[in-house]
Amino acid sequence: MLKEYTNKYTPIADLSIIGMNGVEEITDAIDRYLLNWRSEEAKSRNIDTFKIKTKCPRFGTGEGKGIIFESVRGNDIFIISDVFNYGVTYKMYGKETMMSPDDHFQDLKRIIAAIGGKARRITVIMPMLYEGRQHGRQMRESLDCSLALQELVHMGVENIISFDVHDPKIQNAIPLSGFENFHPTYQMIKSFVSTEKDFESIKDNLIIVSPDAGGMGRCIYYSSVMGVDLGMFYKRRDYTRVVKGKNPVLSHEFLGTDLKDKNVIIIDDMISSGDSMIDAATKLKERGAKKVFVFAAFGLFNEGLDRFDKAQKDGIIERVYTTNLIYRTPELKTRSWYHEVDMSKYVASIIDVLNSDKSLSELLDPVQKIKAILSNSVDED
Repeated sequence: MLKEYTNKYTPIADLSIIGMNGVEEITDAIDRYLLNWRSEEAKSRNIDTFKIKTKCPRFGTGEGKGIIFESVRGNDIFIISDVFNYGVTYKMYGKETMMSPDDHFQDLKRIIAAIGGKARRITVIMPMLYEGRQHGRQMRESLDCSLALQELVHMGVENIISFDVHDPKIQNAIPLSGFENFHPTYQMIKSFVSTEKDFESIKDNLIIVSPDAGGMGRCIYYSSVMGVDLGMFYKRRDYTRVVKGKNPVLSHEFLGTDLKDKNVIIIDDMISSGDSMIDAATKLKERGAKKVFVFAAFGLFNEGLDRFDKAQKDGIIERVYTTNLIYRTPELKTRSWYHEVDMSKYVASIIDVLNSDKSLSELLDPVQKIKAILSNSVDED
C-alpha cells in the first residue's frame, strides 16, 4: 500500500509545496495526506500546512509577475502546475481572458524566478506535460516541449515529474536532469474494479484495445498485468493536409482477435476532441463488442461533452475513466458516464519519497498491487 512509504525516511530538507493557479483542490488533498503522515514534523516546525503562499498578479495589459510571501531558503520545493486549466481567467484590457498553456507556463517560470536560487532543490510536478504532443520534428517546425524542459532545467529545476507522457523519449532533451514518467495504471484498475459492480463477469471476456499504434506500449502493460488479450486500431491519416493542427484520420483499421461478446477497455493517454475514441468504440460495437469502457489519464474534452452524451445514449460507451490530475469542468462531473480517478494520494506518496531522496522504483511499478486487486486480496487505503 502507499501508506507503507510514509514515516520511513528522513527528509533532506524542510518540505514546501507550491500550488499554481487552478490546482488548489488536488494541492489541498496532497497537503492533508502529508500532514497526516508527517504529524511529528509538522509539530516540530509549528506549521499546519506544507503549502507556501504565492501569487501571480496581472497588470491591465496582461503582463504578470510572481510573488512568494514567505522564506523558502534551503527548502525542498515541489511546484504543482496544471498548464491545461482553462478555468482560470485574468483581466486583459478590461476583458476576461482564459489562461492558455503558455500563460500557465510563464507563471510557473515567474514563481521559479521568485525563488531566486535560494531553495535546496526544486521539483516541478506537471501532470500533463506542456507541449507534450509537440515532441518530434517532421518538417521545419519548433520543438516546443524540448525547449520548455531545457528552460526549466536552466532556471534551476532539478526534477520534473509528469504522467502518461505522450512520448517518453522527450526526456532525452534533458539527459542529465531528473525526469520521471508515472502512470495511473494501479489507480485506474482499482477504480474500475470498485465501480463496475459486475466486474467479475466483465473480466471473464475482457480485451484491452489501443486506439492507435502510438499507445501500444501502455496497452501492452495493462494487458500483461491483467492477463487479458490485446488489440489495436491503425489510424490511416491524410498527410496532405492539416486540420486543427493535425493530419485528419481517414479510417480506423482494427488488428486483433474476434470481438463478439467481448468487454473492451480502450486505453489512451488523453481524450482531446473525443472523435477518435468514439469512432474506435463504434467500430468495436459493430464487431460485436458487448461493453466498451474508456481509460484516459487526461480528459480534455476540448470540443464539448455532447458527443459522449450521445455515445452513451446510443450504447456505444458504458463509462469513461479519467484522473483529477488536470482541470475538469463542473459539467463533466455531473455526467453519468464519467468517473473520476483520484490521484492525490499517489502524488503525495511521490513527494514523500522524493523529499527523502529515496528510490521511486516501487511507485513506478505497481504490478504486485494490481495483481492483488484482481485477486480480490487488496485492502482499501
